[in-house]
Amino acid sequence: MPETGNKPFLLVTMDTEGDDLWSGSREIGTRNARLLPRFQALCERYSLRPTWLVSYEMAVAPAFVEFARDVLERKAGEIGMHLHAWNTPPPHPLSGADHAGQPYLTEYPDRVMEEKIGFMTALLEDTFQAAVASHRAGRWGFDARYARMLAARGYLVDCSVTPHVSWRRYPGAPGGSGGPDFRGFPERSYFLDRDDISREGDLPLLEVPVTIVRRGGAARRAAAAAVAWNPLLARALDRASRPVSWLRPNGRNRLDMAAILEDTFDRGKDYAEFMLHSSELMPGGSPRFRTAESVEALYRDIEYLFDAAAGRFRGSTLREYHAWHAAR
Repeated sequence: MPETGNKPFLLVTMDTEGDDLWSGSREIGTRNARLLPRFQALCERYSLRPTWLVSYEMAVAPAFVEFARDVLERKAGEIGMHLHAWNTPPPHPLSGADHAGQPYLTEYPDRVMEEKIGFMTALLEDTFQAAVASHRAGRWGFDARYARMLAARGYLVDCSVTPHVSWRRYPGAPGGSGGPDFRGFPERSYFLDRDDISREGDLPLLEVPVTIVRRGGAARRAAAAAVAWNPLLARALDRASRPVSWLRPNGRNRLDMAAILEDTFDRGKDYAEFMLHSSELMPGGSPRFRTAESVEALYRDIEYLFDAAAGRFRGSTLREYHAWHAAR
């Protein structure tokens, strides 16, 4: 369990998945699994306890299984679920090219959703001989049905909500409506409502949104309203004005991330949640970090962030944060 005290938690979450899934390739590699001990060691140097949210291809990759079993044996982190619907058994094609479209789990029939959640839960628990309590949806595709299914399986924590961010413009299944719209959702943790995941309720599943803060003011909102009719212009405005800041390194936001930690500390929030993809730790494993030099720069940014948190934040897995929150 985390140390006692009033320090906020720094929750380190890693979407642990195959190499460069952004490419939409039919074949999925898992070479990044061999590079993860470096990140784990960095976390441990700062007394941080990462939650590795694991997809199907990594759960059956021998290199990752060996690594994760060691982490669990030393109680140095947690294994959770990260479900990519298009390649998680049992198969249920929605198109002839699901590997490229990457449908959201919420676009499948309820029966298929249940089967995929059940398969992944059993796979992780059998492989690692530990109950799985935490979850993040693939491509952030989350809704109330999904939340109820997780709660029924005994999950305690979800971290799929991205406050202030809409994924509607990002398609999944052909003819679908895109991803969820999390604008207006809370930034803080809360137990979910059974029918409306934007509200607090009595579902025994704690939502721990990724730490994302709003940028800009009235001028930016007016500009966004003016171009809302045109998705291309709206996306260009988003890129140009950066309406939100994530606690997620992108190669250009070291100072923004440090400012988020300051805001968390100064405003008395009880956690900040960092996220990254495991493949981003491998040269060529993601669009942002294509070269060895860019990955080294990424590590420098992460270390800068962890230095900024040292002594002021305490490390915790998602399960441990849930225990603290429930007890409070």
